[in-house]
Amino acid sequence: MQNPPIAAIATAPGRGGVGIVRLSGPDLKSWIQPITGKAPSDHFAPPRVATLAHFQDADGHAIDEGLLIYFAGPNSFTGEDVIELQGHGGPVVMQLLLARCLDLGARLAEPGEFTRRAFINGKLDLTQAEAVVDLINASTATAARSAVRSLQGDFSRTIDALIDPLIELRALTEATLDFPEEEVDFLKSIQAETRLHNIRDALQQVQATARQGKLLQDGLTVVLIGQPNVGKSSLLNALAGEDLAIVTPVAGTTRDVVRAHLQIEGVPLHVIDTAGLHETNDEVERLGIERTWNEIQKADVAVLLTDAQHGLTAAEEAIMVRLPEGITRVTVQNKIDLGGTATEVGAALQLSAKTGLGIDALRHRLLEIAGWQPGESLFIARERHLRALSDAADHLETAAAALPALEIFAEELRLAHKALQSITGEYTPDDLLGAIFSKFCIGK
Repeated sequence: MQNPPIAAIATAPGRGGVGIVRLSGPDLKSWIQPITGKAPSDHFAPPRVATLAHFQDADGHAIDEGLLIYFAGPNSFTGEDVIELQGHGGPVVMQLLLARCLDLGARLAEPGEFTRRAFINGKLDLTQAEAVVDLINASTATAARSAVRSLQGDFSRTIDALIDPLIELRALTEATLDFPEEEVDFLKSIQAETRLHNIRDALQQVQATARQGKLLQDGLTVVLIGQPNVGKSSLLNALAGEDLAIVTPVAGTTRDVVRAHLQIEGVPLHVIDTAGLHETNDEVERLGIERTWNEIQKADVAVLLTDAQHGLTAAEEAIMVRLPEGITRVTVQNKIDLGGTATEVGAALQLSAKTGLGIDALRHRLLEIAGWQPGESLFIARERHLRALSDAADHLETAAAALPALEIFAEELRLAHKALQSITGEYTPDDLLGAIFSKFCIGK
């Protein structure tokens, strides 16, 4: 049974110069005349040509004047017939055009349904489909470029390059399972250990690249903590390069969290300035301190600021004791402009948020913590990709340990293959597909 036509406004809500209503479904060529009042021909609305058209309602009254583009399936994004109605980007006009499409028999598209149809019809694999929304949501130029690489198939080809030698090793292994007396000789003859070693090495490289790709998508959440008046807000402003937080000599100026979204070497950095951590009877300060601890629980890195003139005191030690076990800790001695130099002292960094001295060292430390390695061949990766790669690595490790037991070896190779296939969608449960495409916007 063919999918019914779907329709949605494909441009962002609000007013703009141009708005687009997108249709996808079977046999949409016949819809051109009811929408425009003119039948398609070689001169009007030929495939893949932008055509000036008058869009009209069921009574023939004009809705708008704009461009119509007809994409005949399978040469379209979804693999079905696709029509785009490009009109003036007012919300009323867009709603009228959408209503006309629904009157003709289309239904409103679900989130991500256009891209899901592209996946089902073999126009995209799952990593490419995910790259569509990653490109839309990219917060840095580096993330956008990496998302484009995934959309163009770089990630998929990398996974295929892992799967191909794995399939070959599986085929050779399966072919000899009926001859158990020859297992040992067979393993030697096909160089099973060497083949497996090469696959595992290649997988480790892909895992490292994928972790970088996920970092480009998610970034690093850094919370600035410490006693009042140690320079947390000044450090936030220094990292951001602008005055985002109010800075005064008065202790306790910051009473709520202040957020800044920055980037270092293309890596998104979510920096949170917080209220000074100390004992207080002030109700507003107390609420700010409570919010600070809530932010600490969700952060990747806690940067503990101290005054370089006093060093680490009992108050800072008390803060360190309360930090969650999983959070990475960086100790920073601030205000070296009052005496000292920007050098690293033990595990602590020395800097001046006021003058900027030592700020680059902190940026470098944060990139080190993130495990960032600059490269132009990165692709965007997600948590499910990392889990699948990790599962494949575990199965390959078990396979190596199982030798020369050929049946166990073969089964672990199969499970590793299955894990890798789930990345591109060759093996993906339906409920996972639903979760993935539900994150898309309506018009995609």
